[in-house]
Amino acid sequence: MQVPYGQYINKKNNRMKVIDSIRKAKTPLFTFELLPPKKGGKIDNLYQTVNDLVEFEPSYINVTYHQHEIEYYERGDGLMEKKVVQKRPGTISISSALYNKFKIPVVPHLICGGFTKEETEDALIDLNFLGFNNILALRGDPVSGQKRFKPEPGGHVHANELVSQIVQMNRGQYLNPNLKNTTASDFCVGVAGYPEKHYESPNMETDIYWLKKKVEAGADYIVTQMFFDNAKYFHFVEKCREAGIQVPIIPGLKPISTFKDIDMIPRAFYIDIPNELCQEVGKCKTREQVRQVGVEWTAQQAMELKRYGVPALHFFTLSQSDNIRKIAARVF
Repeated sequence: MQVPYGQYINKKNNRMKVIDSIRKAKTPLFTFELLPPKKGGKIDNLYQTVNDLVEFEPSYINVTYHQHEIEYYERGDGLMEKKVVQKRPGTISISSALYNKFKIPVVPHLICGGFTKEETEDALIDLNFLGFNNILALRGDPVSGQKRFKPEPGGHVHANELVSQIVQMNRGQYLNPNLKNTTASDFCVGVAGYPEKHYESPNMETDIYWLKKKVEAGADYIVTQMFFDNAKYFHFVEKCREAGIQVPIIPGLKPISTFKDIDMIPRAFYIDIPNELCQEVGKCKTREQVRQVGVEWTAQQAMELKRYGVPALHFFTLSQSDNIRKIAARVF
């Protein structure tokens, strides 16, 4: 039964920290991630996605942030003109709108790319004023067309630097040391982890070294990139613990939903798709059959992870709810 808009009752508030929810939980939490609409789009689809999933009592919702992109347009004189555009704006406002409507804690993403340290501080101030106590701190991807990540002049190069700035603000330390009577924020900080390593890392050991830097800077928990083989997650957690990383590690899951996913996901995210899953998709004749294969595979993953005792199950929805709803109904 669907819950009408705005009628989801949650005892939590937007000041509830993710790490506190994890510590209090007796069973794995249900959480998911939303993608802001493209510029000019409506927020209604996000509302519908949340409305479709509230019956499973999500502990929090993530909202992604997207760096600007570079596009080239042909001018009337035949020359090309470069324009910088942001195709999916509105992360902070969307996060606020979602909380105001559903009263579910929201975790906005904040990235290094496209921000100076001063702009980062201003964004943190806005989030603090709006009552947010949670942030997922990410470096962000390179701008489209660039092979390597380039920070803004005066911006952060690595995510651990962003984490450090957030933690300093939690201590009441702002960029301007001359500010008096500053207010300390109280952000819980999550960071990303990569069970199959980040594509820029030469090996897993180096990747975990940088992950530990983020934790040492003050990260409270880790959310992983998607994976389709739970053995990759189990091995990743083992390596993290051996390296001294003791914070909760939340697995991120995304069900296959189209034929193209089998080719696109490995290229876009540098991860493997098990041959068995590829074969099952290969047997499908329709997109609906592919989506059902994705539901079955991810539900099996989620149930095994739940038995393993993970702190939460985090689903990448791409702002679509039908497949996540079917999985949640079986797992939670």
